[in-house]
Amino acid sequence: MRDLGNERWERNAKLAWQALRGEITAGIPSWGLFVMEHREIERLAGAAHGAYQEDPDGVYLAMQRRVGTCYIDQYIPRNPLTMGDHGFEGGVAHGATTGAQEIVVDGMVIDGPEAVVEHLEAHIWPALRQEIAACDPDDGAAVAALVAGERETQRILAPFILKTPYAGFNAIPALRYGIYGYEAYLMAYGLYPEAMEKDYALQAELARRQNQLAARAIVEGGLAPVVRLDHDMADARGTLVSVSSLERRWLPHLERAIAPLVEAGVRCLWHCDGNLMGLLPGLLAAGVGGFQGFQYEHGMDYAWICRMRTRDGDPVMIWAGVSVTTTLPHGTPADVRAELRWLVEEGPPSGLCLGASSSITPGVPPANLDALAEGLAHYRAGGR
Repeated sequence: MRDLGNERWERNAKLAWQALRGEITAGIPSWGLFVMEHREIERLAGAAHGAYQEDPDGVYLAMQRRVGTCYIDQYIPRNPLTMGDHGFEGGVAHGATTGAQEIVVDGMVIDGPEAVVEHLEAHIWPALRQEIAACDPDDGAAVAALVAGERETQRILAPFILKTPYAGFNAIPALRYGIYGYEAYLMAYGLYPEAMEKDYALQAELARRQNQLAARAIVEGGLAPVVRLDHDMADARGTLVSVSSLERRWLPHLERAIAPLVEAGVRCLWHCDGNLMGLLPGLLAAGVGGFQGFQYEHGMDYAWICRMRTRDGDPVMIWAGVSVTTTLPHGTPADVRAELRWLVEEGPPSGLCLGASSSITPGVPPANLDALAEGLAHYRAGGR
């Protein structure tokens, strides 16, 4: 917020504000830890066993404060309620990407690529055109609502933790495998490129208008000028579709969608699941200004990424994290400390933030979580 220099704000929130605005800081800020195991949330919060389920909002906030969180974009204190001590315990919902026997959308059976295109034409595109017509980039009330939502969450977190924009601030065109399933959608992507690009163009037009509102809200509301863009587009082998096809069909529409944010001076960070190495140059060329959430074990070359530059020639911003799939669950406290040291030593010259690479699922040894919290505190205080 514009008044973050005021003395009522605590050091960690000020550190985040300065770093996310591109200023040189003595310490390295840490972002929120998404711990999912209830007992560990309670332990880190200094709360009694069972306290999280009785008061999820209060205990979750206490945990973030005690581990020294400087900023958080997704404030989802009740999300761990979806998990038990051993992960998801309520059974897996069989959806389009989680083993559904039959995919039915709006009464239509999605049994192949032709059905994907038919559904886009009959349902998705008419709805998109209506949303585009209804989204007014000059709607002051919509801007005020975005600012009010951020300020309400900031009221909860202040004065210790900075809230950075997320939901409602990061619209982008997406690959629709989540609706149609991987098989039918990716076949449609290969067989009907014109339909796919038409879909990305319509999505981008709506996203561009939504991001015009978001950019105004960030500037006029004095919010932190950074947003994280989330869309999983890769697995351990690489991107779900060829990089060259994405460069032709999708990246130009991403660039158009995020242009209002980029032109307003808002740094857009791309969340990296899987091996996205081949797509990173294209993302930077489209206006993305940094990255978050690396799966190093799948070939994400952290040191090389940290040496990349934005299309304006600036160092990339990096929200680095200790691996939640290898080091935290399977390593030792010494491994956690070594990985943090590596993240700092190989990190960019400015714009580095630290945390965990993604959500920390149940089963991580408490000693490793303690080593993570202690290491984050060390770099917040002493920097490099």
